[in-house]
Amino acid sequence: MKKIILGLALLLMIFQSCDSNKKASDAPKSKSISDLSIYHLPSKWTNQDGKDIQMKNMKGKVLVMVMIYTSCKSACPRLVADMRNIESRLPKDTKNVEFVLISIDPKVDTPERLKAFAKENQMEGDQWTFLRSSEDNTREFAAVLAVNYKKISPMDFSHSNIISVFNNVGELTYQQEGLNVNADETVQKIIEEAQKS
Repeated sequence: MKKIILGLALLLMIFQSCDSNKKASDAPKSKSISDLSIYHLPSKWTNQDGKDIQMKNMKGKVLVMVMIYTSCKSACPRLVADMRNIESRLPKDTKNVEFVLISIDPKVDTPERLKAFAKENQMEGDQWTFLRSSEDNTREFAAVLAVNYKKISPMDFSHSNIISVFNNVGELTYQQEGLNVNADETVQKIIEEAQKS
């Protein structure tokens, strides 16, 4: 819980500094987004198709996010399996849900590597997005998610195991912590948020 509060406090500080640079014309035309929305973050990301995006490009969708790295041999395969399990448990008519896997190792995880990883793990549908960015942007976003990570060898990282759910205006609404945990609450939260979209 402390991690969530710390992440939200950091996010609020980032948003307050960003808001001073916003123009009235930048305001969204539909449902307004709060100061706690990740859609205020200015960082640029590249997906598995080599396309550059910002978090605000995913506005309107419920986002289920996790931070991994593709060369991981321990926790990440379990996190990927947990994400696939959650996705498979959603009713077939659930709309506007996107599963986002963010790399903590952008030097290794090029768009080509992310695309190959998606294929290897049968995560090639439109509902799956893999992202990478600069190390600074990655660190900033990890702080928002309250994910800690540290390089422990040239190829390995120690990292938190957290799956985060954001509503359709980019606000963090739920986090699942741990590996191979019961995902009933996570699935229910995603369904609830998707029904509001």
